[in-house]
This record gives sequence, structure tokens and C-alpha cells, in this order.
Amino acid sequence: MLNLPRWSRAVAFATVALVAASGAWSQPAADGSGPLVSTDWLEKNLRNPKLRVIEVSVNPGLYERGHVPGAVNLSWHNDLNDRVRRDIVSQGDFEKLLSAAGVDKDSTVILYGDNNNWFAAWGAWVFDQYGVQNVKLLDGGRKKWEAENRALESRAPEVAATRFKVTQPQPQLRARLSDVLAATEGRSDAKLVDIRSADEFSGKIFAPPGAAELAVRAGHVPGAANVPWGRAVNEDGTFKSAAELKALYAGVGIDGGKPVITYCRIGERSSHTWFALTKILGYQNVRNYDGSWTEYGNAVGVPINNPSGTIWASK
Repeated sequence: MLNLPRWSRAVAFATVALVAASGAWSQPAADGSGPLVSTDWLEKNLRNPKLRVIEVSVNPGLYERGHVPGAVNLSWHNDLNDRVRRDIVSQGDFEKLLSAAGVDKDSTVILYGDNNNWFAAWGAWVFDQYGVQNVKLLDGGRKKWEAENRALESRAPEVAATRFKVTQPQPQLRARLSDVLAATEGRSDAKLVDIRSADEFSGKIFAPPGAAELAVRAGHVPGAANVPWGRAVNEDGTFKSAAELKALYAGVGIDGGKPVITYCRIGERSSHTWFALTKILGYQNVRNYDGSWTEYGNAVGVPINNPSGTIWASK
């Protein structure tokens, strides 16, 4: 901002303030502010005692083979999901997890993981539901950290436990089957965003290759727009700029003016889109439907749209 007229500097500072207030962040800030941090920033701040780095990956053994130095492991399957109910981790168990991970009220939590941060974004969604503050994603996740040959260690860190407390889960961040039905039947003005691949959306395939969780029907929720999650990221796995994201979702009528419900197959890829819409673009009324197509496609008596006409178990 050197050599700018005084009025230009004022406009520039006002613009920065407006972007920060709206939650629209084009890229990780150099000082670590905003919802994303860069690999450079994290590497320089690993020794910060107020920083708690947490890996949330889905592939077993990945953390044990090597992780960001000082990172604690939270298993998506075993830690962030209830082991008995089809639900997120309970409040009591979540408090125990975060206490064991050394999270305190003045901590900044950095989440990262495999699969382009899908499950780390799920983690951010769970943290948000329980009212945990100062939670950020490592932009690009494991993919970028490893591609840049940054340090990994296999030893789990010794962490001083805390007695961390969270709030009751906030239902406004989570969509249920009834909410999706209300949207598709015109009883609410929520916009549905299916972030699966075009082949999943059209019903050509039931799920990505190798997926364990399946629905007996293929297709999508009637009225949903298809914006595959991969369109929100660059080649290195980092999020596209706020301007690019805004244009991407505006192209299907999503501009923050109406409620939004994101869904995929089991809720992890849609958490990634939830993060983009809420944390990067600052849209206020966005809910993630973690039941997603696995619940909806198996539900009795609900309408679907299946352009490919695929029949269950047919060849």
C-alpha cells in the first residue's frame, strides 16, 4: 500500500475489514488468521505451545507411518463417530478426546488429513457443532505437506491433558432426512447441493469404486444441484480463491441468500463443501446432511431422480 493516496489507503483497509467480517478469505493469511493455514505457516509455528495439530484421516495406519510433527491422531471411524448409534461422537466422549489431545480454551486447533481433507473437514464440522473456537484447516492437507517433502514423524507426542468442556451440539449445522424432504417437496426454500461425481449424481454408478457404504438406489435428491467437491480445489488440494468459489456456487444459484444443504454419500465430501461455503465464503445458513445418499437412497417412500435408470443389482 506504499505510495497510495490517503483515500486509496482508506478504501483498501475498509475492503480488508469487510472481507474479514464476511468470512471470505481468498487464501491462507500470512499471519495464520482466517479459516485456513498454509503449510509454510504451520511448519514455522509447530513449536507454538498454544497450537494443537490434529490429524483426522480415514485410512488405517497412515498416522502411525508418519504425521506432522506433534500432531495427535483422531480416528474418523472410531473417535468422531458414535460406535453404537449412527451419529456423531457424543458430547462426553468428545470432551474426553479433546482433553486427551491437550486442547484448551486458548488453543488454536489445526486439522488436516488424507483424501484431500474430506475427513478433516468433517472434523471441523463436528468441532463447530460443539462450539469449539479457533479451529482451522491446513490448506492442502497431507497431500500438500507430503508433496513438499516436509517433516513427518512416527512417534505419537506426549501431551499434557486438559479438562476441556464443549457446548451442547448445535442442530442448525446439521440437516436431517426430514429437512431434505422439506426442500425437495417445496416446503422450505433450502438449496440442495450434491457434491458427488457426475456419474454418482446421474445414477450411472452407486458409489465410487471400493466404497463400502451403499444405497439400494442410484441417482440424486430431486431438485439438487450437482457441484462436485473437486471443482472447489486446485491441483495441489488447496481451496480455490474466494472469488472463484463464489462464482462456482453462484452458477447454481447459491449466493448466501437462502439456506443451503450439502450432501454426498456419507457426509465427508459434503463437509468439505460445507467448509468452503461457511468458513471461506462466510455464508451463514449452511447445513451438512451427514446421512447423505446412504440414508436417502435407502429410505422407503422418498422420491429420487435417476437419469441413468440404473436398477439395483442389474449388470
